[in-house]
Amino acid sequence: MCIESKAKSLNGPARIGHVTFSRTMRTLHYRGCSYLSLNGSGFKANYFDTETNERFWISGPRRDGQGRLYVTNLPVHIDDDVREEYWTKIRKQPERKDERQT
Repeated sequence: MCIESKAKSLNGPARIGHVTFSRTMRTLHYRGCSYLSLNGSGFKANYFDTETNERFWISGPRRDGQGRLYVTNLPVHIDDDVREEYWTKIRKQPERKDERQT
C-alpha cells in the first residue's frame, strides 16, 4: 500500500510498504501504527493514526507509479521488504528492483 501523510500539507511524505488489515477491514496496521478508516468523512484523507490523529491517504500501489492522492514529482520511498515485489510484479520493471524510491 502507499501511505501518504496529510498532517502538514497535501503532498506529505509517502511510503510503499506491506500493511495488515483487521478482521473488519476498517483498521490497518503498518510499522507498529494503527490507522482507522474515516469512512468517507475525511478531507483529502481516508485514514487517521489512532494515536496521533494525523490524517493519511492510503491506497494500493498503482502500476503507473502514481500512488499519491495528487500527481507530483515528489518521491515515494519503498520499504526494503517490498522493493523487489513492487518493481517486478506491480510496475513490471524488474531492471529497477534495486531502486528505493519512485
